[in-house]
Amino acid sequence: MNNWFTVKVKYTKQLENGTFKRVSEPYLLAAMTFTDAEARIYEELGSSIRGEFQVTGIARTDLHDIFQYDDSEQWFKCKVTYDRMDEDGEKAKTISQNFLVSAATVKDAYERIEESLATLMIDFKVASITASPIVEIFPYRDEDVQSPAQHGTKENETSHTPIRQVFSAAGSDFDDVEVSDDADDSEIIDQTDTLDNE
Repeated sequence: MNNWFTVKVKYTKQLENGTFKRVSEPYLLAAMTFTDAEARIYEELGSSIRGEFQVTGIARTDLHDIFQYDDSEQWFKCKVTYDRMDEDGEKAKTISQNFLVSAATVKDAYERIEESLATLMIDFKVASITASPIVEIFPYRDEDVQSPAQHGTKENETSHTPIRQVFSAAGSDFDDVEVSDDADDSEIIDQTDTLDNE
């Protein structure tokens, strides 16, 4: 079963002014196990980071979907809640899900998460939006054991409309909630913040 992992990497980075600084940056990637996550981060960053780097932490990160737009590299974590009804039609509990969306501002992130979840057949509310420290995301690849659960690319020929890609955790267990064909619901617990701040 594929999962999202946040991998914290420490290395010496050359800043724009030419000086060098020791930094610790989190990356999000798809992998099947912690071992696979560590192997993949070395594969992905081996050619882009000059010199040695060290993996200082790996944590499983439960995200329902990731909405990546081509016009922004800043990531925002959006917490969405909805009420799950039991079989008798009575209110059972509030379900929380976390999403990542790329946007320039918090306002853009809110509008994009509303747009992306507009096809859900349940009433939901955006409980919080916070800037994410994630530097880069490495989604599933065709050559991985399980292929990417990409819903496709939403394209529009007009230049002012950004292109959006959706990445999901393939093979995840989802709650049995009525949704549209291109959306799934599952209860998640955010563990991104379990990494030590260094």
